[in-house]
Amino acid sequence: MRIFLDANVIFSAVKSEGAIHTFIHTLIDRGHLLVADPFTSEEARRNVAFKDPERLDALNRFLLSIEIAGSPSSPGDLDTSIKLVDKDRPVLASAIRLYCDILLTGDSTHFGHLYGTSVQGVTPMSPRMLAEFVDAHPV
Repeated sequence: MRIFLDANVIFSAVKSEGAIHTFIHTLIDRGHLLVADPFTSEEARRNVAFKDPERLDALNRFLLSIEIAGSPSSPGDLDTSIKLVDKDRPVLASAIRLYCDILLTGDSTHFGHLYGTSVQGVTPMSPRMLAEFVDAHPV
């Protein structure tokens, strides 16, 4: 499965050895391809640099373990009928453009209304939703 990582998931994966970190590495170990674009990886870098700069080396190592693909999508690349705030539109647009199956995001405020629904072939999910899905559908 191709799984696009939102910046908040990348940040959570590198900030500690907690549940998201473990889950992300389980996905990799099970053969899923984790994907980000320059927009989300750079947003994660800015957040780590601001909130937890001592984790920048961990972020750099993590980014080497995932695919950073393409150029960022623009907000205009996404169908205008999809209701998202402007800053999140390029995230979903990139997941679609990069042929991902899942958009993994912890941003339930902005993506929650889309959780579990297919948007042009991409299904936004929370980490908990994806964990339950992969447990029910092992590779």
